Amino acid sequence: MALTLEEISARMEIQDLLYRYAAIIDAKAFDQLGEVFTQDAFIDYSAMGGTAGNLSETITFLQEVMAPLFPNSQHLNANMQITVSGKSDIQAASGRIMCFNPMEQSMGDDNRVWFCGLWYLDDYIKIDDQWKIRKRVEEKSWFFNNP
Repeated sequence: MALTLEEISARMEIQDLLYRYAAIIDAKAFDQLGEVFTQDAFIDYSAMGGTAGNLSETITFLQEVMAPLFPNSQHLNANMQITVSGKSDIQAASGRIMCFNPMEQSMGDDNRVWFCGLWYLDDYIKIDDQWKIRKRVEEKSWFFNNP
């Protein structure tokens, strides 16, 4: 079945949103997460050992826990399965996004690199002509070389 121009546009805009999220996380620019999440977003990182909560709670967790422990990371998104709602005037979508995430962990005088494989299960909404993540739940696939 052929996609409409609106569906293609929505998918591409959401892909850009997902790349922006990864860039913010890897730059440790957590205060900028309001650019990609709605203010009332629910974010659940608990499957990978993190927290679950609202945007403010998530930013605090990332600043206080993740930034000091993991000075370097890469969030590589692939296999983006994005489903939009409707054919015209599309305002909502959902996604299952694969993420490969190598992270360098500070361990005193030595560092260790470990790897995470996961999926993001997302709900998106278009607000003021901008796509945002309304809900993100991580689904664990695997860890390699974790402490």
